[in-house]
Amino acid sequence: MSTEAIPAEKPKRNYNALFGLTLLALLVLLWVILSLSTSSFASANNISNLLRQGSMIAILAVGQTFVIITGGIDLSVGAVVGFATVIAAMLINAGIPVFLAILITLAVGVAIGLFHGFGIVKMGLPPFIITLATLTSLRGIGLLMTNGNSISINNDAFQEFSRNSFLGVPNLFWMVILVGIPAYIFLHHSRWGRYLFSVGSNAEASRLSGVNVQRTIYMAYTLSGLCAAFVGVLLASRIGIGNPTQAEGWELQAIASSVIGGTSLFGAVGSVHGPLLGAFILATINNGANLLNVNAFWQRIITGVLIIVIVYFDGLRRRGGK
Repeated sequence: MSTEAIPAEKPKRNYNALFGLTLLALLVLLWVILSLSTSSFASANNISNLLRQGSMIAILAVGQTFVIITGGIDLSVGAVVGFATVIAAMLINAGIPVFLAILITLAVGVAIGLFHGFGIVKMGLPPFIITLATLTSLRGIGLLMTNGNSISINNDAFQEFSRNSFLGVPNLFWMVILVGIPAYIFLHHSRWGRYLFSVGSNAEASRLSGVNVQRTIYMAYTLSGLCAAFVGVLLASRIGIGNPTQAEGWELQAIASSVIGGTSLFGAVGSVHGPLLGAFILATINNGANLLNVNAFWQRIITGVLIIVIVYFDGLRRRGGK
């Protein structure tokens, strides 16, 4: 059967656009409130720091979104980030040219994503289980490779990249744009993006419509692994070390950013701009809380409450649409 039988979902796009505007308005409101509450929030140094804080989680959230749209989950992305810092550090210190070291590190991320796809498609493992197993294993493998130590990266140019700016905007934020634009085109303006939504909506109906469901699942997890490895490279550049314990808990921040950005944990609903805004909303909350000397434990509570509220209303919306 023809794959063109899958219709474009205009109401869903309209919902995403409206939700995106709401998130943008919320982000602007938070910035205004915090600018009035503390004089240091609107300073150039703090805004640059905020953009750097949110950028890596934003990229991670984009990769996570591809997976969640298919109805899956990737709990390994934080561990992939930490493992990627180790790979990048070892390759650069071994004298491998930086560009080649980055490509090899990204290839490792792709291989991890393909492994997840294999576990789900061929072995029949639930996404939660296979990615949780990878999370645990990669931390252990990384610790064995480094003997439990950090690896200092002996390359000043590599480290300077994450600290520098272009046109007054931190380089890390430009990396969000570098990832976000092709991701948006892929998800919203290509047939492969439509396949992700279709599989998340009804995998069996998608198969009967001619969609290669298995290949689509491979694609989603490969993109997630690729994004995580890329974030690992950026993190290694920023902190100047390779350490497998880095980025602990980032998988939860990525999932939270995606959910706050309007991605449905039930699958088939999501966007690229939503998770990006969700990541910077979380970064703004954390940054503002630190400036206002709010207990760090409250930051986690706020994030958890946001997730509960948004998932609850997403469930109401889904039931109302039936």
